[in-house]
Amino acid sequence: MGSFILSRRARQLLAGLFTTLVLLSVSFIDNLSGFRPGLIITAATATAQCREGLCTVFPPKIWQLWKTDPFSFEERELKVARSWTAKNPRYRYEVLTDNHDLEYVNTHFGPAGYNRPDIVEVYNALQAKIIKADLLRYLVMYVEGGVYADIDVEDLRPVDRFIPDRYNEHDVDMVIGVEIDEPDFREHPILGQKSMSFCQWTFMCKPQLPVMLRLTDNIITWLHGLSKKQGKPISELEMDFDDVITGTGPSAFTNAVLAEMSIAAGHQITWDTFHDITESKLVGGFLVLTVEAFAAGQGHSDSGNHDARSALVRHHYHASGWPNKHPRYKHPIYGEVEKCNWNKQCVREWDENTATFAALSTEEQEKQIALKKGADEEAERQRQAEEAREKEAKERETKEKEAAEAAANPKRRNLHPTSF
Repeated sequence: MGSFILSRRARQLLAGLFTTLVLLSVSFIDNLSGFRPGLIITAATATAQCREGLCTVFPPKIWQLWKTDPFSFEERELKVARSWTAKNPRYRYEVLTDNHDLEYVNTHFGPAGYNRPDIVEVYNALQAKIIKADLLRYLVMYVEGGVYADIDVEDLRPVDRFIPDRYNEHDVDMVIGVEIDEPDFREHPILGQKSMSFCQWTFMCKPQLPVMLRLTDNIITWLHGLSKKQGKPISELEMDFDDVITGTGPSAFTNAVLAEMSIAAGHQITWDTFHDITESKLVGGFLVLTVEAFAAGQGHSDSGNHDARSALVRHHYHASGWPNKHPRYKHPIYGEVEKCNWNKQCVREWDENTATFAALSTEEQEKQIALKKGADEEAERQRQAEEAREKEAKERETKEKEAAEAAANPKRRNLHPTSF
């Protein structure tokens, strides 16, 4: 029976993956045409190549990165993967796993590929998984182009709807969406650097775009600078939440995009261009969608909800556990300001409370911290006690229900003979 269940489950997975066109192959050198082996590719070189017409179309590919291949997906990952293939049957779907990422980077950016030994060296040295995941998505999208989506992002609309009909696809090099649009916080010491950003859990681009190399070069420079600052090799770097966000995450992504937009437009492009946009904007080949497109339902930035026609994807966040290893700043009394979720009154109160705390003497601060710790411990004890009472009540209710059913059906226990 055990082997039958396993084989049936395997058949179900295989059938589901086959019908949704989930492909496990990882392509390597198929996108290197137009580049000579041994030629070192930089952002400037990439810009020249694009001007020669090499960055011309959006490949019909959907890319995701994950620890395992689709045959080993849990049900929730499998459901999300099927959303992409079901809505985009003509698109090739590929997953690059932790078992193949090094081979991919070494092949594409080694001597026979784009000849970027600095990228290969840094990627091979990295141990922080979220940093590798961010960097890898940029490398893959530079090589391949197409659609990138985090493993916990569900597709709500066909990819063909990512570019509105009023635009000529030839004029669009990259499709991105607003994630956080809260510029009123731009001067906040903690929230400021995260208050205006494009979404990088889903985006679409043509291959060999200069912005992907600019972003990669910025990351390499940042990592070397952080290594020097901490006096540690890249493999041993320590990074908090804000380091990740600004070094490789949405803030880094946004800065690179704005820089390339400015070059393409011939003048400086700032976030003000995209604040409170109610429809998409095309600037220097970058098509910027409203916040509702890729980041609906956040509870801030006027992000709307996933039922809107303009909502293209849904981010479930179940694969977003990296802040556990790279924590946010947490005040010993008032906790994380991010929990305010960009509510102005909440942030203002947090600022006032933390400022008042900072003005206290060290002795008074320690006293308040001790009181807070005691209160938290008592609250946890009460929570556990309440949980135990609820469990006990549920067990008692179940037993009483079973007893009542047995009393109402006295012959029920004799329906099945006992075997020894």
